[in-house]
Amino acid sequence: MTKSLTDADVPAWWQALGLPGLFDVHVHFLPENIQRAVYKQFDQAGPKIGREWPIRYRGTHQERVEQLRALGVRRFSALPYAHKPGIAGYLNDWARDFAGEVPECLWSATFYPEPEAPAYVAELVEAGIEVFKIHVQVGEFHLDDPLLDDVWGLLEDAGTPIVIHAGSGPVGNEYTGPAALARVLRQHPRLTAIVAHMGAPEFREFHELAETHERTYLDTTMVFTDFFDLGGAYPRDLLPRMVDLGPKVLLGSDFPTIPYPYAHQLEGLERLGLGDDWLRAVCWENGEALFGEWSAGNAFEDVVVGP
Repeated sequence: MTKSLTDADVPAWWQALGLPGLFDVHVHFLPENIQRAVYKQFDQAGPKIGREWPIRYRGTHQERVEQLRALGVRRFSALPYAHKPGIAGYLNDWARDFAGEVPECLWSATFYPEPEAPAYVAELVEAGIEVFKIHVQVGEFHLDDPLLDDVWGLLEDAGTPIVIHAGSGPVGNEYTGPAALARVLRQHPRLTAIVAHMGAPEFREFHELAETHERTYLDTTMVFTDFFDLGGAYPRDLLPRMVDLGPKVLLGSDFPTIPYPYAHQLEGLERLGLGDDWLRAVCWENGEALFGEWSAGNAFEDVVVGP
């Protein structure tokens, strides 16, 4: 029986691929009060979670940063997401400070369909924000809400990537599914959209959007793990189409809100049998191509990884 990959094995895993580390586009860091509220929702397996979900990584912000560094996750996001009007500014201010303190972290922000959104999104774009995140299942809003029309135009023109949780997993509602994103992309075909969780469980529909829109990407978050497959297995006949997407497939993990070791996501990707070149692209090269070259020399020279 093949030994399972452990977190301690991860540095040797990516080193064997000849990579400088891992580029994880789907990591969460939130203000402490918001983070604890999120943990509580998962602990209670509430209506938006739908199943037991024992969170693996619950340390302080610094402890979790150090865990990522020990794994060799050289670049990662923070991905705050607004769940109601009026909170985006608070989340964005916090995420700005966090990215300023943690050089590995992409400067992340969020927005919500509210009259102020175009103004604060424009300010963030002008200031150099690197990635946005929105979550329509949690926020309970339509992607094509008229209050977001100007926001989509701003982001399309700027080319700023946005991670969008629009799939109906883990529990769908009237706001989830591919239709609204398809409508947004018809109006803004150059939008740089990263579909979280590959759009699970509507894998086929979101794959089609990535195939037909030049700047629509998919992230691997939780897909191909044993935990995820229990709720909606990825159709294996889609694998060749996923390979054909080439640089549009990005590593994501959902750290820290995962119920298994970080290593298991990588193990799931490896057991697809798509080869080392594909793993190198997904785990590092595609993220670097989208977000820019890794400035390793200064920021990470003191980071020690490995056993």
